[in-house]
Amino acid sequence: MILDPKLVFFGTPEFAAIVLEKMIKGGFVPAAVVCNPDRPVGRKKVITPPPVKQRIMNYESGMKDKIQILQPEKLDEEFCNALLNTHADLFIIAAYAKILPKEILAIPRLGTIGVHPSLLPKYRGSSPIQSAILEGESETGVTLYLVDEKMDHGPILAQRELENDESGITHHELLMRAFAAGAELLIETLPKFMAGEITPIPQNEAEATYTKKFERKDGYIEIEDLRAAESGMNPEKAVEIERKIRAFNPEPGVWTISDGAQVKLLEAEIRDGKLIMNKTQKEGEKPKNKGLATS
Repeated sequence: MILDPKLVFFGTPEFAAIVLEKMIKGGFVPAAVVCNPDRPVGRKKVITPPPVKQRIMNYESGMKDKIQILQPEKLDEEFCNALLNTHADLFIIAAYAKILPKEILAIPRLGTIGVHPSLLPKYRGSSPIQSAILEGESETGVTLYLVDEKMDHGPILAQRELENDESGITHHELLMRAFAAGAELLIETLPKFMAGEITPIPQNEAEATYTKKFERKDGYIEIEDLRAAESGMNPEKAVEIERKIRAFNPEPGVWTISDGAQVKLLEAEIRDGKLIMNKTQKEGEKPKNKGLATS
């Protein structure tokens, strides 16, 4: 067993920062962290570090000085050389969003562990939590697996189930919960994995399902469908729209056209088979805590 493994962590957004922080608190301090470059944010386009980098910068110097930060635009030869210089035993990926080529996956001698917010092989791809909400799944979960060149394809190390109740939980909330559970599972699994106590289990390809990256057009609701859902004339459509609102906010968003203006549909619930809009936002106006019928 490796008592002090050299780790490299790959991840960029807030969800990845949750995993990184729990790793560090659990005693697994990475030698390097790989995240996206700093980007312009907000209306004023202020250059801002990604959440993972911000989390490291907020540590005291004694901790943050131990962690090298790599922010490549491209996964090129220069970046490969930087990774080779870390002499890493293991890579860990959580919400990095780039597929690592075989040249990079070959670097760590113990392989690469991915943290994926679904019960693989179900919901492979970029939007597992959104897809689970849209499908009305009663449970979802998180999987630790050995990453290979195919998307979310490698053998499974460990899984943990999560309830996905229909009481208004949003994509963001469920994703935060999934990555928090994934971080805890990772801390429990790493010592066993490095001691050779875990036998990876190949995924059942016959059970594999895939998700897609949702676009703005996917969030469009016909005004006639919205009216039918609000009136109770179409309970099935009410459920479909309410799920879409929970799955697609804040991105790519849910919207309709009413009286010639775009209206964002921000929050809703189902009551007695009717869709109740709790928050909407007409184009050019501030959000309102009421539905279209009273706007």
